[in-house]
Amino acid sequence: MIKHKVCIIGAGMVGSATMMAVLNSGLAAEIVLIDENEEKAEGEAQDAFHTTSFAYVPNVRIKKGSYEDCRDSQIIIMCAGPSAKPGQNLDRRLLLGANAAVKRSVMERITQHTKDAIIIIVSNPVDILTFIAQNEFNYPKEKIIGTGTLLDTARMRRIIGEYFLVDTKNVHGYVLGEHGSSAFITWSLCNLGGIPIDQCAEKFGTKAIDKDKILQDVKEAGMKILMAKGYTNYGIAESVARITKSIILNELSILPVSTTLNGEYGLKDTAVSVPCIIGQEGIKSVLDVPLTSFEKEQLMDSGRVVQEMIKTIIK
Repeated sequence: MIKHKVCIIGAGMVGSATMMAVLNSGLAAEIVLIDENEEKAEGEAQDAFHTTSFAYVPNVRIKKGSYEDCRDSQIIIMCAGPSAKPGQNLDRRLLLGANAAVKRSVMERITQHTKDAIIIIVSNPVDILTFIAQNEFNYPKEKIIGTGTLLDTARMRRIIGEYFLVDTKNVHGYVLGEHGSSAFITWSLCNLGGIPIDQCAEKFGTKAIDKDKILQDVKEAGMKILMAKGYTNYGIAESVARITKSIILNELSILPVSTTLNGEYGLKDTAVSVPCIIGQEGIKSVLDVPLTSFEKEQLMDSGRVVQEMIKTIIK
């Protein structure tokens, strides 16, 4: 394994944005872009490679590659597969059949070369695809991470930070469960600089937040962006870069990511996002954070929603 070598599979809007986010993180020494359309991968790689001449961009080797490059990669990022488009039914779950086939094909080719790299699953529906990757290929489960609700959590923090006019990085809390319609916010854990969310209106001299509207805005954010520009890519790309940083630096950061649960929170045979410690070996552990009884029910419900979808596609 070559440390700081990152392979990105899929050179579309998400893959190319992810390439730039990883490049700008300054943590990768080599980035390899892999796509069935080799000409597209070559063009994207060369375009990014030329930016490394500037003083403010790290001198990273960027190239088009093949699945053989996975053999010695530290991290593999899976962005391949169709995405929802304006004019279609925009439910991420409708991508399941096509993307499950793509994901199985990609995993088969990856496992011909490595079972050591950390794999980050990006494509939707991310929870089901994470379950497939973790459970069908005898790959170490802790080395496969779904981006899950990390982006949803970032959106939630942005909305709350804007409301109270504080740096969003001082907003703490999670969106957990499915990366989809059954996701929920852990309001019992949400705080601004240690101030519980239910006390923030008084402390900041504002009206109380509308929790239902914030959750709705979080869930609808991606689709609104998609309708406006035709795709979403920057937010998810930075989510991947955040996970990549935690792996390369062995940060042991706590991030809400998707993984197969094995009894945690009372859930089995399903994959949803829960807080996990992320380091150089992938998912070091799943954290059992204190949830209210209502939040536990929401997580159980979300797990069952994903489980029912998994049953329709499992081999």
